[in-house]
Amino acid sequence: MSLNLLDAVKGLITPELIGNAASFLGEEQGGVTKAIGAAAPALLQGIINKAGTDNGASILDMATKAAGSGILDNLGGLFGSGGSSMMNLGSTLVSGLFGDKGSMLGNLISSFAGVKPSTGSSLLSALAPMALSLVGKYVMSNGLSGGGLLSWLTGQKDSVAKAMPAGLNLSSIFNEGPAKVVQESSSYREPAREEASSGMPKWLLPLLLIALGALALWYFMRGCNPKEQVPAVVEQVEAAVDTATAKVTEVVRETLNVTLPDGTVLSAFRGGIEDKLVACLNDANCKIGKDVWFDFDNLNFEMGSAKLTAESQAQVNNIAAILKAYPKVKIKIGGYTDKTGDDAANKKLSQERADAVTAAIKTAGANAAQLLAGEGYGSEFATVPADASDEARRVDRRISVSVREK
Repeated sequence: MSLNLLDAVKGLITPELIGNAASFLGEEQGGVTKAIGAAAPALLQGIINKAGTDNGASILDMATKAAGSGILDNLGGLFGSGGSSMMNLGSTLVSGLFGDKGSMLGNLISSFAGVKPSTGSSLLSALAPMALSLVGKYVMSNGLSGGGLLSWLTGQKDSVAKAMPAGLNLSSIFNEGPAKVVQESSSYREPAREEASSGMPKWLLPLLLIALGALALWYFMRGCNPKEQVPAVVEQVEAAVDTATAKVTEVVRETLNVTLPDGTVLSAFRGGIEDKLVACLNDANCKIGKDVWFDFDNLNFEMGSAKLTAESQAQVNNIAAILKAYPKVKIKIGGYTDKTGDDAANKKLSQERADAVTAAIKTAGANAAQLLAGEGYGSEFATVPADASDEARRVDRRISVSVREK
């Protein structure tokens, strides 16, 4: 039985996952739901289009890597401090699917859903490894080649096109545009002809399209007897989701406003770097120095590189604002890795990342005199064994701030 990819992705997007994402991203659940309703079919359309460029070879490679990431076994931890590696993977996958149009797609989704500009990109980075993991599992279960994968994905076009919400114009992302894909479906083409020849008032057609779009979005989020349409492999995934989402409450983060001496108000997480750093700067008794570090909690890099993700800019901007509000403060950025891999390579990567964050804060408007040279420590201070689980080793992979003067 062929897997309906849209239904399979839909089965992973539980109310708990949406609530978790909303809390993590600082959004209302309604906005996240609408954004996901747009992001999921757009992402699947990108997968289908990409497969057509090289007979499925690139998607086969992406899907295999995503399936090996283990994301489907830990969806509950995706939106939290422990989900950074999966979000990094997702950012890389989105870039592989859409190239330099990935950020544009995120912005279009955010604008459509009425959420923050960064939210659309974050949701794409979360959905990409989820969707491609399902593709990878299906490929492995059925022994598909690139050509077989392309044939299967081509069969998904109609259901994906029907799920694309009205009002989401992605013609700038896809050369053919979602509208052209919809027209290729006979179930959509014939009604359009009948309406054109029936003398229907012109003002009525847009209203009907809006209504159909709303119905499609409701169907996408609600589903229709999904267990009858999705094979056993997806039911196994749903069982894993049930286990993961039981832990959702453990990673939900509370947002708060942090007010600086110059009146600037920052949006941050309670207990996050902004909250702790400002509290220390306001406390004369708070110790500072080379042995005291504040860890970034919403700053990530593209996998294996020193390139910051777009979502990281918000926290970079916040640190720059803090330095402006406390002109006497001087800080140092430190980069750290876990114990896996080559020590020299780890040290080099951590130095490059420390330098990248230091440069990004300067670019965001901070006084360069307040930023000491960044330093990469590699795995020098890592405490978790190299053979521990990836989740356990996350604590050793970080970028931190040390206040040297205040």
